[in-house]
Amino acid sequence: MKVKIKRIDASLPLPIYETDGSVGFDLLARETLIVRPKQIVLIPCNVIVEVPDGYMLLIASRSSTPIKKGLTPPHGVGVLDQDYCGENDEVLVEVYNFTDLAVTVEKGDKIAQGVFVRVDKAEWIEVGEMDHPNRGGVGSTNK
Repeated sequence: MKVKIKRIDASLPLPIYETDGSVGFDLLARETLIVRPKQIVLIPCNVIVEVPDGYMLLIASRSSTPIKKGLTPPHGVGVLDQDYCGENDEVLVEVYNFTDLAVTVEKGDKIAQGVFVRVDKAEWIEVGEMDHPNRGGVGSTNK
């Protein structure tokens, strides 16, 4: 799949897949910044990506970021829509510092990963009643 991408700062490399088996590519911090304890910050990732039709770009934490930096996405993941690709639509990664210390993110740090995911749009069929029995509430499969 060929995808249009624009770098903001040409001194940083384009995202790469680190291994042949990698499904995600690393996103790098464009600038050095400090995330104070319990603070949420948007980290600019140096690229504008034109997501292809039929896909979304899922932004997820790297498995090592919470361990190494004490940072995690506060909402779990980010979603980049197909139409978020204008001249000022840089990929931003939202992080939460869950530690009691300030965390420095250096320019060029791998801060998150992107994964292209195929998507479809639903055509709603509204009904007055569902055909299936209730399964139970939250945690019902652990009974």
